[in-house]
Amino acid sequence: MDRIMTDKTHRVLLIDDDPMIRSWLMEVFATTEFELLEAANGKQGMELLAQGPIDLVITDIIMPEKEGIELIIEVREKHGDVPIIAVSGGSHRGVDDYLQMAKKLGANMTLTKPFSGDEILFSVKSFLGS
Repeated sequence: MDRIMTDKTHRVLLIDDDPMIRSWLMEVFATTEFELLEAANGKQGMELLAQGPIDLVITDIIMPEKEGIELIIEVREKHGDVPIIAVSGGSHRGVDDYLQMAKKLGANMTLTKPFSGDEILFSVKSFLGS
């Protein structure tokens, strides 16, 4: 099947187990030059990465099946220098611990939930241009 041509210039993969976050970010990205693909966990995210070119990954840290930390390590091993933005709202250990670990393991940038649509778009544009 041929891929439908769109005016989207970059493919961004969003990996988050929260359907409300995914839905909100789909709306945020709808009128931008970025095509947003979504996955509900790290396992689904890695499957999408294997299917075709992805220009940037946004991943939550705490998820079922494959957490964001595992995903970051695997992306670095299999997909080299794809930019990664790690996001987290924290848990019992605290958001800062998770995001610091994500940064040490290869995330290019981290954001603490909640963040605004403008913040995430600015972050993505800092890697992919506008």
